[in-house]
Amino acid sequence: MKKIIIAALALVAIAVAPKANAQTKMVGGAAMYPTKNIVENAVNSKDHTTLVAAGLVETLESAGPFTVFAPTNEAFDKLPAGTVDNLVKPENKATLTKILTYHVVAGRLSATDLWAKVKAGNGKAELTTVQGGTLTAMAKGEKLYLVDEKGGKSWITIADVNQSNGVIHVVNAVLMPN
Repeated sequence: MKKIIIAALALVAIAVAPKANAQTKMVGGAAMYPTKNIVENAVNSKDHTTLVAAGLVETLESAGPFTVFAPTNEAFDKLPAGTVDNLVKPENKATLTKILTYHVVAGRLSATDLWAKVKAGNGKAELTTVQGGTLTAMAKGEKLYLVDEKGGKSWITIADVNQSNGVIHVVNAVLMPN
């Protein structure tokens, strides 16, 4: 079940392989190589097995670019007991896809881009997700936060994991659409 979610999340970041000149970053104990796509990298991250199992290949197999806010396994573990097991059931694929595509924004937004948008928006920036919802980016101290439509908050723990078709920012909570 976690492998299915991991596959799905890997697919969410599927189109994200770092540029050749991008710095290799460590995520979940594994190097995220700029020459690989997001699935090739994410499957090696022990922190993103749930995300990878979810599978968003259909959404992210295009050239993009995409910005993916990738929750860790620990973030999924914060959900109420049984939530992940329920979401990976075949009959709940549409709901899982809705949640995962809510973590994806069209375009390549680096941390610098996000900071600039927040500054230009007097402390807030609205981001439209591939799912059609809205995430609000905010800054507190030196951290970039994302606030979902239900008021849930997550912050970026690892920024700018560049991929060939976008960028991944690792976040510490699952963001939920309305």
